Amino acid sequence: MKKIHGDPTPRLRRRAFLSDLARLAGAGVVAGWTPIRPIPAHAQPAGSTPPNFPADIALYKQAFRNWSGEIAVANLWTAAPATPADVVAIANWAAQHGYRARALGHMHNWSPLAVAANDANARVLLVDTTKHLTAVSVDASTTPARVTAQAGVSMDTLLATLEQYGLGMTAFPAPGDITLGGALAIGAHGTALPAAGETRLPGHTYGSLSNAVLSLTAVVHDAPSGRYALRTFERTDPDIGPFLAHVGRAFIIEATLQAGANQRLQCESFVDIPASELFARAGARGRTVESFLRRSGRIEAIWYPFTGAPWLKVWSVRPNRPAGARAVDQPYNYPFSDSLPRELSDLVSRIVLNGEFQLTPLFGKTLYAITCLGLTNPFAPATNLWGWSRTVLNYVRPTTLRVTANGYAVLTSRANVQRAINEFVGAYRQRIADYRAAGSYPMNGPVEIRVTGVDSPDEVAPGATAPSLSALRPRPDHPDWDVAIWFDILTLPGTPDANRFYRDIEQWMLSNYSGGYATVRPEWSKGWGYTSSAAWSDDTMIGATIPDLFRQGLPSDDNWDAALRTLDRYDPRRVFSSPLLDRLLR
Repeated sequence: MKKIHGDPTPRLRRRAFLSDLARLAGAGVVAGWTPIRPIPAHAQPAGSTPPNFPADIALYKQAFRNWSGEIAVANLWTAAPATPADVVAIANWAAQHGYRARALGHMHNWSPLAVAANDANARVLLVDTTKHLTAVSVDASTTPARVTAQAGVSMDTLLATLEQYGLGMTAFPAPGDITLGGALAIGAHGTALPAAGETRLPGHTYGSLSNAVLSLTAVVHDAPSGRYALRTFERTDPDIGPFLAHVGRAFIIEATLQAGANQRLQCESFVDIPASELFARAGARGRTVESFLRRSGRIEAIWYPFTGAPWLKVWSVRPNRPAGARAVDQPYNYPFSDSLPRELSDLVSRIVLNGEFQLTPLFGKTLYAITCLGLTNPFAPATNLWGWSRTVLNYVRPTTLRVTANGYAVLTSRANVQRAINEFVGAYRQRIADYRAAGSYPMNGPVEIRVTGVDSPDEVAPGATAPSLSALRPRPDHPDWDVAIWFDILTLPGTPDANRFYRDIEQWMLSNYSGGYATVRPEWSKGWGYTSSAAWSDDTMIGATIPDLFRQGLPSDDNWDAALRTLDRYDPRRVFSSPLLDRLLR
């Protein structure tokens, strides 16, 4: 068989892999994660002391590490503004001194939107929003209710505050350790569609968190004065569109979001449905994704590599506790996934340190076995949970295994969800088999699949503006494309052939979901734009393909180019930009 994958010199490939994983272990990815911020040995140094920085704003050095540990910078200059006015002062200082000001949250992100992975950080200042810009207030007297929160508040805190008022959201990301500002920057999502017969409640949306925004305040350039200042944009203002999911190209201070009546949800876990049944062809009978969407509207499939049955979670609106369900009043109810048990850590060590990549199938099967055992723990069974929305929708802790991931949203019609998933699964299986036949195991983490609605402005307010750069932005020329399927594939950072595999999948997705019955867009926080050696590196993808995906079917005065013009107008000095954004949003 012709070998089409991998380096022709396995010993050098393994040596490079071990080198990568050694530095990742230093960043806490492999050998366990600690909440402190040590400076990894491989991290790039920061530049000299920022000159003439405002004396009344805290300034210090700290390390930056993204979620997977693949981006790490030592001693990066960081400011901790105490007020919105401090952020304005920082922006004006940065513009005057030729610096970039990058919002800093909890660093739960993969893509280098904020900080570059190389040495291009000499004149970069992180602006830590988590120290002081965390205020939250709720107004439950309006219809719908609304919550106003500063950008540094965590989703954990925001959702817990809403719960105190009997309020909640339909869908949001599984981890709670992300800031509101970070979530809005990348159009963060959960998983939810209306079940058969379900009516959307006031204050709720089936789209991204960005679609729940009623207004926001950003730091923008004021043309008459020539300086940066605060400005509030209402959802009906056409200029708000690019700010709703700005991909890091703006600095949001606070946002007001709609909220609706909190809902009690039942979360059932299934580990006995064969992948061949769950991901069957469209129209097939049995326990398919489509059957669960009709029944409940809310699903997530986690399919470990080289296993026959995914871990399927199904959430259903249940005002009253179903028989057999365990009531929970706090989130994070899957402790078996919060950290590495000995069985897994031993396998990770053998795969990572010894280069025993052929153990990947055993690793996948061990993940599946631990999941099955954890779900059926007699002291805290987790196969059937019931509680308020955040208690069953938040379940990823910061201590979980740190992996890298690609990410895409496939927009299509609800009638074609099963078809789109079936085609993806077939392409994934074929490529896994091809790589395995060549002696390569690039994917040692699961495939994850979620399904949401799109960012319909009419779910918010009459005359609302659509989020211009959201992956969930509707296509006016395809009003039937009312669903998005989110696909992620996870693997340990540095795994040989991973980027080559990711590129193969990305190119297949672009070819397969090419506008006939579906289209595809990148998930900004994850991996995309792959070459065979790195993510966010394909010049054609970054400079042409992705922009075109946000031009197709959209009017010229409200598409990718219009969004970039708006962002440039409000930040002509590109204070809120980065090396990747200079290439992508140019």
